[in-house]
Amino acid sequence: MPHLMNTYGRLPIAFTHGEGCRLFDEQGNAYLDGLSGIAVNTLGHNHPRLVAALSKQVGRLIHTSNLYRIREAEEASDRLASVAKMDEVFFCNSGCEANEAAIKLARLYGHQQGIEQPAIIVMEQAFHGRTLATLSATGNRKAQAGFEPLVSGFIRVPFDDLPAIEQVALNNPNVVAVLFEPVQGEGGIHSAHHEFMRSLRTLCTEKSWLFMVDEVQCGLGRTGKWFAHQHAGILPDVMTLAKGLGSGVPIGACLAAGPAAGVFKPGNHGSTFGGNPLACTAALTTLQVIETDGLITRAAELGDLICEGLAHGLADGENLTAGITEIRHNGLLIGVELDRPCGVLVQRALVKGLLINVTAEKVVRLLPPLIMTDAEASELVATLVPIILDFLKE
Repeated sequence: MPHLMNTYGRLPIAFTHGEGCRLFDEQGNAYLDGLSGIAVNTLGHNHPRLVAALSKQVGRLIHTSNLYRIREAEEASDRLASVAKMDEVFFCNSGCEANEAAIKLARLYGHQQGIEQPAIIVMEQAFHGRTLATLSATGNRKAQAGFEPLVSGFIRVPFDDLPAIEQVALNNPNVVAVLFEPVQGEGGIHSAHHEFMRSLRTLCTEKSWLFMVDEVQCGLGRTGKWFAHQHAGILPDVMTLAKGLGSGVPIGACLAAGPAAGVFKPGNHGSTFGGNPLACTAALTTLQVIETDGLITRAAELGDLICEGLAHGLADGENLTAGITEIRHNGLLIGVELDRPCGVLVQRALVKGLLINVTAEKVVRLLPPLIMTDAEASELVATLVPIILDFLKE
């Protein structure tokens, strides 16, 4: 048996290589990737431009540390700040690290305003990571259980509920920021209403709170915009990214603008590996391919195509088949919610050559690579629909 710590319920399969939206196992069987490494493999597998850029960088320089200037980090930060219309970028290695940076930034900001016990408003069903601070900000008791005492300083409210946040504003002078996901991925593919985000942006400005968005899963073109909050026509003070930023190479980022810019000074925060030449080459190449290949528009088109196919295939007359609660999507963040736990569908789809995920116990989650073709999208639907229907007949 391998000596890996038992932290994952792994499926009994190992992949040897990938090509585009396909993965291949040790027996040579092919699988259509409807999950892209949980929204990580933006460019699919073995993308020629990414492979070439990484190979060249590996032969030149992998790591030096942030004791020195890193040209690749400077270039990637400039490009990222440009598409995000934000001022500063801190590079780290993962989504939870990016959110840790945001939480620390908000607390430091609060102390600079004279608030001794700064508090951050967070949402129910949120997922921000598994470090102690991000786990405490997460709205999932199952993930938190056994790791108490949790970190204090978070006030939880229902997702997409402005009156609840306004009520907190009346009763707690220590609030310094609001942290939320524009689309809750782990929570079941739930999107915040645009008017909620616009009103919350206004409230944060009025209260001098930092408006912080976690776009670790929903950012980087997946929703049909560079970032999900852009659908509401707003600009955050802090944004966190990871997953799809490096197309498989670990990298995270915490971006700051407006009142959040300039809060961190040398010594306030850091990362040994963060922003190294290899990871930043992956990020810069990913950003370039997304833009030059029109993948943001494609994400919107593919999301509509897949959801229309699912709605048609899972229909019973004019309504969804009994057992299907709702089909939700925001670009290529797609959720099919059932009225019962359906984790068994992951294994059944695997047998049929399709990689999917189930989150929030009852939601089939699809996060395909942004390079998926129309034919592959149709194949995904044609494979998944009968698996769900057969399950519901049991």
